[in-house]
Amino acid sequence: MSVESADAVVIGAGHNGLVAANLLADAGWRVLVLEAAERPGGAVHTEEITAPGYRSDLCSAFFPMSAASPVFAQLDLERYGLTWRHAPDVVAHVLPDGRSAVLSRDLDRTIRSVSEFAEQDGAAWARMHEQWTRLREPLLDVLFQPFPPVRAGARLLRRIGTAEALRLARMVTLSARTLTDEWFAGDGARLLLAGNAMHADVGVDNAGSGVFGWLLAMLGQDVGFPVPEGGAGQITAALVRRLTERGGEIVCNRRVDRVLVAGGRAVGVRDSEGQPVRARRAVLADVPAPALYRDLVGAEHLPARLVDDLDRFHWDPATIKVDWALSGPVPWPAEQVRGAGTVHLGADMDGMSTFAVDLARGRTPRDPFLLLGQMTTADPSRSPAGTEAVWAYTHVPHGQRWDSTRLARAADRIERTVERHAPGFGDLVVARAVQGPDDLHGHNLSLVDGAINGGTSAIHQELFFRPVPGLARSDTPVQRLFLASASAHPGGAVHGGPGSNAARAALARAGWAGAGYQAAINAAHRLVYG
Repeated sequence: MSVESADAVVIGAGHNGLVAANLLADAGWRVLVLEAAERPGGAVHTEEITAPGYRSDLCSAFFPMSAASPVFAQLDLERYGLTWRHAPDVVAHVLPDGRSAVLSRDLDRTIRSVSEFAEQDGAAWARMHEQWTRLREPLLDVLFQPFPPVRAGARLLRRIGTAEALRLARMVTLSARTLTDEWFAGDGARLLLAGNAMHADVGVDNAGSGVFGWLLAMLGQDVGFPVPEGGAGQITAALVRRLTERGGEIVCNRRVDRVLVAGGRAVGVRDSEGQPVRARRAVLADVPAPALYRDLVGAEHLPARLVDDLDRFHWDPATIKVDWALSGPVPWPAEQVRGAGTVHLGADMDGMSTFAVDLARGRTPRDPFLLLGQMTTADPSRSPAGTEAVWAYTHVPHGQRWDSTRLARAADRIERTVERHAPGFGDLVVARAVQGPDDLHGHNLSLVDGAINGGTSAIHQELFFRPVPGLARSDTPVQRLFLASASAHPGGAVHGGPGSNAARAALARAGWAGAGYQAAINAAHRLVYG
């Protein structure tokens, strides 16, 4: 009997798996993507889950990292049907006292907003934006390159010089509170950055949280927080169209339960029906690192130190998300909040700090900090004219159990938080859908117990600590096996970095200098894992 085969087998058709498959297909490889779910896309998917005519993004919704990603630019998905849409404004942060600050792609509008809280903050915001403009291109190259980014890092150093590079390195270590205190005098600018820092799972007082807020705020100022017309699933559809045009194949409802290893090399996979698939050149895994190493590979094929390190792998907090179908726009008292695609509400700086401390202590926060998306405001195709498709999510401790009664109470608390800031919100609700940690995990196995980032973004699990202390590369101790998920550097969000890095590593391993490349990786792994 002949055994099914391909040049590369990609485990998982999340966006990183599809990015990797596309780049390998561009190089002429025959690529087979095996997906356990009934559809491709992972967390990048859209359905009518509230009421007919209201399209909700099940997970990912706004995409600043996609818009800025050099990986996505290379793929040119607009040629395959992807169209970006923008809300009039990017982000609004609503304070508990009813005031609000607005981040707009119009720099002058943002400056006016933050200046209402402290006159000097307008000039400070302009200086921060000028700094970003100078850093942008080489810094994004650094972020999305395999670690260490030697060439991209050298370009960044040439662009900004040693003195500014040292100060940038210091800024990367700062908490969001410290960074914003150093730059700004008023609450408006401070909360726009700190609220964006809370898009990651690091608290405003945690070392390294400031750079997340700075990056997202500056991306918002630069490229906005765009959304795909018709829903997040259009990103998946474009990736699928591009791949199939190049001869790639995606098979859904086919779960891989083992990576086949022989002589220290990945030689293929076995599906849940026991059928093997031979991988002539590489296996790439768009699955969380613990699932790849413990479940698909097995400890017998791995260095003991790596297996031990996996016991200290930290998940990000779990997520509860509520989608609403509204009969009209959210009745925000402040007109400037009505045009923002993304709204932060429920907490000021101290409130966000308390929220993060509760999560760190394993307590469900009594007062949730919410990220809210006004999807029809950003893309009118999301719901009937004059209505609004809205979602909000908050984080809860990872690993807790949520039965239907407890989940409904949490959703009610989220709804009351919105109502408190937008009186009359509840009167507009036509229908709602609630997703708890188990629901998120159920429709995407990579969202383990509701964790949406493939592991914490805290500084102890970034760069060469991601997913465990190592090389910060997609290469694994099993030759020809590459980690292509958000568990790998550069981490979560829809930017394709892990998938791109895995594809590039597979191509290098199979290239004319592949033997030397593999020897160098092997030597590095011996140093790291002993």
